[in-house]
Amino acid sequence: MQFTEHDVSRDRAAAEEMVAITGQMGVPVIVVDGEAIIGFNRSRLQQLLAAGSNRQRPRLGLKVTDAGTISRKPGEPPVFGALVGSVAPSSSGYKAGIKTGDIITSINQKRINNVVELEQVLKSFTPGSRIPVTYYRGDKAIKSDIIL
Repeated sequence: MQFTEHDVSRDRAAAEEMVAITGQMGVPVIVVDGEAIIGFNRSRLQQLLAAGSNRQRPRLGLKVTDAGTISRKPGEPPVFGALVGSVAPSSSGYKAGIKTGDIITSINQKRINNVVELEQVLKSFTPGSRIPVTYYRGDKAIKSDIIL
């Protein structure tokens, strides 16, 4: 099982992400499939891990990061969305026309502000679902459908 550990006392970005997800500064925080567990709730953690191992999650075939990480010039508005770092050949994202450098801003008409929101929206769909996606390539908004 893969996991990533963050020391929020030393990693400001991880601390900010934790507060954005949970709305509080309490630790420990464990996030499983987009659901945050605050404190150590062994039974809830076991439930989420068991459910995740039995469920096939849809994949876009994209590596993404928060678009807010893009450096901007002073005076430019903040950037929201999920910035695409790479696209796997023949993946759902590839077939929808998404390319490296695009910024996904909505899925199924739900605004995507960051990677956490992208993953939360995706887990509500099953493989084979056809969903509308909007992404930006430069200044141009592109709408397409993704089949998961």
